[in-house]
Amino acid sequence: MGVAGFDEEFDVVVVGSGAAGAAAALGAHQAGASVLVVEKCDEATAGGNTRVSGGGWWVNRDPERAQVFLRSLNGAFPVADDVVEAWAAETAENSRWLEDLGADVAMSADYHTEPEYLELEGSDCYAGMDTIAGRMGHSLLHDFLHGALAERGIEIRFETPAVELITDGGTVVGVEVEAADGRRRIGGRGGVVLATGGFQADPGMVRDYLRVEDHVLWGSPASTGDGHRMAQAAGADLWHMDNMMTITGVRGDDGSGYYLALWNAHNYLWVAADGRRFMDEAADPYHGHVRRNGGYELFPQRPFHLIFDEQMRTAGPLSPTPDVLPVGWNLLVNGARWSLDNADEIAKGWIERADSIAELAEIVGVDPSTLGRTVEQYNEACAAGRDDHFGRAPEKLAPVAQAPFYVLEVTPLLGWSNGGPRRDGRARVLDTRGAAIDGLYAAGEISSTYSWRKDGGFHVGDALAFGRVAGRDAAARA
Repeated sequence: MGVAGFDEEFDVVVVGSGAAGAAAALGAHQAGASVLVVEKCDEATAGGNTRVSGGGWWVNRDPERAQVFLRSLNGAFPVADDVVEAWAAETAENSRWLEDLGADVAMSADYHTEPEYLELEGSDCYAGMDTIAGRMGHSLLHDFLHGALAERGIEIRFETPAVELITDGGTVVGVEVEAADGRRRIGGRGGVVLATGGFQADPGMVRDYLRVEDHVLWGSPASTGDGHRMAQAAGADLWHMDNMMTITGVRGDDGSGYYLALWNAHNYLWVAADGRRFMDEAADPYHGHVRRNGGYELFPQRPFHLIFDEQMRTAGPLSPTPDVLPVGWNLLVNGARWSLDNADEIAKGWIERADSIAELAEIVGVDPSTLGRTVEQYNEACAAGRDDHFGRAPEKLAPVAQAPFYVLEVTPLLGWSNGGPRRDGRARVLDTRGAAIDGLYAAGEISSTYSWRKDGGFHVGDALAFGRVAGRDAAARA
């Protein structure tokens, strides 16, 4: 045994090896600390959502304006000023920091070239999205960061889940892990950084905090709220636990999700359980939000049905191929592929076919006259070039008129949760009285800065920024 009953001891222990964990470990190492990263997954599946994300981070051209933008995005759900200030300053350093580590940083020419929330005050700070080599996805950022750790001799100990924080008089001094040879106590002289991801793969937490009854996963199935529970056991307060991102999804064979992206044609409408339309189906999805009812709302939060016709079916795949959007656990880790003509999904029974709308209503289990009138009214709007019910843009109105007709159940595809242990601008976890818990830090999706809306490249940018902050601060304590 080592000092204070530890099996081994480091200056900083980082839990999780995604963007936040890697940045924390690299930041602590740059500050002269000895670092260990523990990761519950094996090497082939480690890295959380960073492994399967777009792998891009937003380019912050003006930290002062960035503060304004973040406050605009958070709206009625503010975070503390020191968090806003640290976020604005540190996200502006992300590209330079990665270049100094040896990354080939280049701006994406195809994705997030301008802010999604262009109308919000402060959006002029947004200059685009940087990526590794100008390419999105394909685990490029994950692979670079893990390579940077290896080059510096920073160990990632795979298949070593953290199970409990070790405290001494309220101060976090280490972490207990489940190693191959049993439990081990690892000391962290400067502290422990929790970078364990979200809780979207824990159905109980999803129901309790997000009120989503049925969902499929876009990201890592290892995001089960482990760090949240460890932080709470150490006295942590929580913030914005109900914020998240869902997008339109389809449940696959194994319960994993495909992203339903209706980009190839517009011959479709959405109906709820009563067989009626309920919103502008073509409203732009802004990372979990849509413009609706005069403001922004989380969407989708419950399943519904996609109704479409033969024109839509033959226009191309309903879920993007990796050459178009190389992101998501199902595509990048499971190797799943949606057929180019949607025929495989019809054969599997995911998409059901009918020769008439009335027959389709029987499949869906709704009143045929109701669904018939819904489709009729929608087609009338298409003919008139004006959707008086939900304001769908004229250029995105195309009739559902060519038989056969199809129906597909749409299930919320949960990308990430945003809430977790409350932290300050130094990434220190706060207790329920607002005091810092000495030696405990959080960064990344476990404790995202975003209390409401976010823009493109913001999650990775936040993870890199507060990962560095946490690593540096913990190293200074050591």
